[in-house]
Amino acid sequence: MNIIPKMNTSSYLKYSLYAIAISIIGCATHNESQEDHAFAWDMSVENHTGVANNYYAKDGKHRGMSVFHWRHREIGESINQLVKDNIEAVALIPFLYQKTDTTKTVSWKGVKGKWSRSDSIYIKVSQELHERNMHVMFKPHLWMSEGWRSNIKLETDEEWDTWFDSYEEQMLHYALLSQEMNVDLFCIGTELKSSLKKQPQRWKNFVRKIKDVYDGKLTYASNWDGEYNDVNFWNDMDYIGIQAYYPLTNNISPTLDEIKYGWDKHLKKLIKLSKEFNKPILFTETGYRSDVAATIKPWEWGNSEDTKLNTACNTSQNRAYEALFQKLWNEKWFAGVYFWQWHTTNKENEEYNLTEFTPQYKPAENTMAKWYGTLTEGVR
Repeated sequence: MNIIPKMNTSSYLKYSLYAIAISIIGCATHNESQEDHAFAWDMSVENHTGVANNYYAKDGKHRGMSVFHWRHREIGESINQLVKDNIEAVALIPFLYQKTDTTKTVSWKGVKGKWSRSDSIYIKVSQELHERNMHVMFKPHLWMSEGWRSNIKLETDEEWDTWFDSYEEQMLHYALLSQEMNVDLFCIGTELKSSLKKQPQRWKNFVRKIKDVYDGKLTYASNWDGEYNDVNFWNDMDYIGIQAYYPLTNNISPTLDEIKYGWDKHLKKLIKLSKEFNKPILFTETGYRSDVAATIKPWEWGNSEDTKLNTACNTSQNRAYEALFQKLWNEKWFAGVYFWQWHTTNKENEEYNLTEFTPQYKPAENTMAKWYGTLTEGVR
């Protein structure tokens, strides 16, 4: 697969049109309506100045994206592509690692407060993003070869303390790095439900340690399925973070109205949560595959049990984006969203027209650019 070092307007439009064509072909096999098969790419909503409008300074909304594969020689062009779509906030995501959900420590070969080669790319990217009027969320993720970080299983309090010691050491390193980079928002954890339930006081103490070394805004990324109820430190956060992969429909190839209706029961819980703590809700992560089942179980990377559900469908992804914006964007309790995910490598259309989450070269990219390019009444 070839790498495109730079994507000019005509090339970018070519790949976008190709993606739209794939959407028509892939979805039509499921008798989907022609509601938005004739998607018209609107280049007038794009920002080609190379500098973000910084609407966040006016309305406090995070116009975010989780961005990967930064490379020193291509940082400038990569940021141009983000700015073009009115993306103003970038989640930088280093990965912590432990082998399984029963491993007793988080692996790390670094030294707290001493920047490594891998840290240097984040320092450079953060600097250039800020120079373009953009904002940065630093959001370390714990990655496992087997199991899920939300279900860490340890047998004794001593084992739990050993695990938390190793997690804390690395996260304090990243908090120090975030202070060095003048990061706007630091996420202190992502989907660590079993630890929240088992170690509530360790988390309270951890928050205090974070604040001793980092003076920016804070959040925690809790899973949509109720993990936010196990967080005992929301009062110490600036945002209630939600990994918002909510199931929205039961059927494939849903209409826009069906997806919008699917939000209603979830919004009631989010509004209640925001009122309870008097904090805005930030979607620290959400996204939709470009397949016909995108809104059934959005958290899944694919459905291997039924290959029909993996049929490419950019239309379903685009409708999911449009529904989210129509239902949430102008709500004052809603602080914005970081979509999953974006690749800076600018690969050709073969990868991006499969069923993965990225909106690049697909109608959802232009829909996002349209909404991100609009001001709201702000966040309360």
